[in-house]
Order: sequence, then structure tokens, then C-alpha cells
Amino acid sequence: MALFEKKSAFRKFIDSITMAVYDNPELGPEFLDQLEESLVMADVGIETSSKIIEELNKAINYKYITREREIKKELSRILEEIMDKGERNLMSEDYPLIILMIGINGGGKTTTIAKLANMYKNKGKTVMLAAADTFRAAAAEQLQLWGDRVGVRVIRHEEGTDPTAVIYDAIQSAKANDVDVLICDTAGRLQNKVNLMKELEKMSKVISREWPEASRENLIVLDATTGKNAVSQAEEFSGITDITGIVLTKMDGTARGGISITVTDEFDMPIKFIGVGEKMEDLLPFNAHDFVEGIFDE
Repeated sequence: MALFEKKSAFRKFIDSITMAVYDNPELGPEFLDQLEESLVMADVGIETSSKIIEELNKAINYKYITREREIKKELSRILEEIMDKGERNLMSEDYPLIILMIGINGGGKTTTIAKLANMYKNKGKTVMLAAADTFRAAAAEQLQLWGDRVGVRVIRHEEGTDPTAVIYDAIQSAKANDVDVLICDTAGRLQNKVNLMKELEKMSKVISREWPEASRENLIVLDATTGKNAVSQAEEFSGITDITGIVLTKMDGTARGGISITVTDEFDMPIKFIGVGEKMEDLLPFNAHDFVEGIFDE
């Protein structure tokens, strides 16, 4: 099944290969320039696009490539090599596990938390949620609604209270109840970057101090439909805290898709999951081979 609809910019890039080959049958500089422009239009960063085209040019020259099918095969190989981070694409399977969810408001962070909770619960794991975004009105209420829907407990405080205190209480409760997975929501925006950094640092210190034996995942949630803005968010948050993986949301046909390649290349971040719909089961573990195969699926 194709991951991107024909109307998306990334699908247009795939279609542009046919036109580029037709216009430039000798696959020279004009062909490569046309493809590079198409990559940039699909939200692949300029540096990453240049790298892809350089690798493709080498393949064309060394392997005497002349056909559209061979071009797509080489592009698939190049993209898979960029996006495949090996074991880093996998979530930790050591329990107890604390997952710190990071990202701006509106990117799908809360629904992703619910999907993760549902996924782990279906695996037979005990799950708890911590509503540590105490700065946004109704954030805890939204998380509580999802917690009730999934059937997991939510630890929450009053709006405006110390978010790290929520993490502390959640850890104590999780330890006392032998919880396998604790998923923590965090604020997507504070007054400024310094305050956000301080809060995330406080949370990290409390987690390390109060539950040192727990394994950790810090996941940034990026809305794939926002294109270059999502890349900027990845850059900003990677400078604030150690990101162990990405969750790309809204990859169900309308996203341009190129940012998935850019963030894995420019920031060396592994993608852990992609969101492809609104249903609970629409959060898929990332696999570079399957992902690239889906891009080129006609």
C-alpha cells in the first residue's frame, strides 16, 4: 500500500522521475538538476537533496544506468541507507520504561501518547500516564479523556503547578504498582526556550534520581504536514534535550513526506513510529525498507 497519495508533493517527486527520464534520456546534469529540484519541493532539505543526487550520479556512472526502473531502484537504496538507523529505530524492550513525550502543541502529541499506551497495553504491559503539561489549559483533561478511553491511570495535578512534581508523583505511583511503562506528557511551549530547557532538565534529573533502573526513551512528535517547520522543531528540541527517536504524525496521504528523510539525515535521529490515521492501531513501528518501498509503490 502506498504511503503517499498522488496529490502529495512526495508522490509528485516519484512521478517526476518518469518525466525527467523522458526529457533527458542521457541522464545528464539537467536530469539530475530536475530531480534535485523535485526533492526540495517535497520538503527534503537542500543538503540532503544534494547528497541523494550525488549518490545517484555515482550509481548512474558506475552501473551504467539508463532506465527509469533502475533509477527508482537506486533511489530506494539510497533513501533506505539514509533512514535505516539499525537498532536505534527500535524502542527499548527493557522494563520498566519511561517515555518522555516532547513536541509543540497541535502536532499530535496527546493522541500519540494514547496510541502508545494502547499499543503497550495490548502487549500485556501495565501502563500509566503522567500529565506533566501543566501550563496549557485543559491539557490534563485531554490526557485524562484518552486515559479513560484506553483504560490506563493518569497522574495529574492542578493547572499551573510544577510539572516536575507530576513526574515525581507518577514515578512513585508507578514503582509502587509495578507499572511497566510510564508515558509522560510535557509542555510544548513555555515563555521562552530557556524555561523549556530548564523544565526538561529538571524532569530528566528527577527521573534519573527516583527511578535509575528504568530504561528511557525521549520521543519528539513531529507533524509531517508542517514540512520545514517540523525540521525547525527537530533542530530546536535536539538542542534542548537528548532525543532518542521521532514519531512522525499525519503521514496518511497529505504529508509531503520529505521531512522524514531530512530529519534522519541532518540530525541523525531515528524514526521510531509513524502515524497514518486517527485510529488507535494507526501508529506503526518504523521500518526503513517498508517505508521506502511504500514511497515507490505505484
